[in-house]
Amino acid sequence: MDRLREEKIQRFEEFVDRRLKPDLVRAIAERDKVFEQQKVFSDLRKNLENLEKNSVTSLRSMVNLGSEVYAQAEVDSVLTPKALHVCRPDTRHIFVDVGLGFHVELTWSEALSIIPAREEKLARQIEEYTRLIAQIKAQIKTVSQGIRELLQLPTE
Repeated sequence: MDRLREEKIQRFEEFVDRRLKPDLVRAIAERDKVFEQQKVFSDLRKNLENLEKNSVTSLRSMVNLGSEVYAQAEVDSVLTPKALHVCRPDTRHIFVDVGLGFHVELTWSEALSIIPAREEKLARQIEEYTRLIAQIKAQIKTVSQGIRELLQLPTE
């Protein structure tokens, strides 16, 4: 009987270590990516609102050339990483990444009108990942309690 119990304990521990914990790490990493996207769109919205309010057509900026080496640049177009790409000097039109590698040319006001929908979608994705993370943690706790019972240890 002890041999059977030891095998069960080993299978449960392997399930936690090889399946549940990696799933938890992946879910947390995916949620973090969505948090980053949410910040990019939030920053884009704030920047566009400020640019529109102040009627900015050009600005000076420090550009990261890589390895934390910066150079001063005259910006005739506004750039926000991963969310926006400007391909022409007309700063009243921008190219917004709408997903799947597609970029759409929009005016600032048009971009401002679609950003809330993207932010809502990202917020829903964050909620889904948060629920998934909670489910995985609950499964880990349940399996750990089962192992404790098999070992006949007191509950914590």
